[in-house]
Amino acid sequence: MRTILITGCSSGIGYDAAHGLKARGWRVFATCRQAADCERLVTEGLESFPLDYADEASIASAVAEVTARAGRLDALFNNGAFACPGLVEDLPRGALRAIFEVNLFGYHDLTRRVLPMMRAQGAGRIVNCSSVLGIVGAEWRGAYVATKFALEGLSDVLRLEMRGTGIDVVLIEPGPIGTKIRVNAQKHFERWFDWQISARAADYARFRERLYDTSGQKDRFQLEPAAVTKALIHAVESARPRARYYVTVPTHIAGLARRLLPTRMLDWVVSKG
Repeated sequence: MRTILITGCSSGIGYDAAHGLKARGWRVFATCRQAADCERLVTEGLESFPLDYADEASIASAVAEVTARAGRLDALFNNGAFACPGLVEDLPRGALRAIFEVNLFGYHDLTRRVLPMMRAQGAGRIVNCSSVLGIVGAEWRGAYVATKFALEGLSDVLRLEMRGTGIDVVLIEPGPIGTKIRVNAQKHFERWFDWQISARAADYARFRERLYDTSGQKDRFQLEPAAVTKALIHAVESARPRARYYVTVPTHIAGLARRLLPTRMLDWVVSKG
């Protein structure tokens, strides 16, 4: 039975991926940051245990658990991440450090710890969940954009370095997906941004209306997490996976615009939303 470790499975993309791969016959290790979420997933028939990207000991313990339970790992889906919205000029150093610990350093640490197993097997898949914001930047999302741009670069180099090992490195780049990331971002915004004293306090007032919008209105291009699972299935089951999988129309547009437009023109397009 093929084995896969998936992070961030409490909801959204990770949750759908865990159930989707299990339904296809994979042995899924569905990890979450909180033990209570792991217990819930166990009641749903998944194998689950804690993994917190911000905690090196937690990462080491999760890899040891996979080794003890299965002795091998065919695929890793690095998925768990969070957003910390706000203007770059007001972004504290501590906020940037915290988001990089999870969205980049945690991915890197976990990947390094599973690579020896994959090398011993002579095969494996490292699939990293990036974003349309790893292709083009967007205002108010500087911290998240920085982590995804860094993830793109690190993944590209690792893919080059893994040539000839049987280990493929893949990026999945979703656009708007129906998850809790915006709701979860609210606590990070409140923790780190003293927006009332910002030079752009009036802009923050309007931004907060969007951030805390409870109308439930969807982005017109928004897809459900199953769209990401579909890309993941191809990434881990195809004999020759793509280096990148675009998910949603905005990601395809962003990839094309990045290749074709001068930087100033791209800035203008992005500023128009």
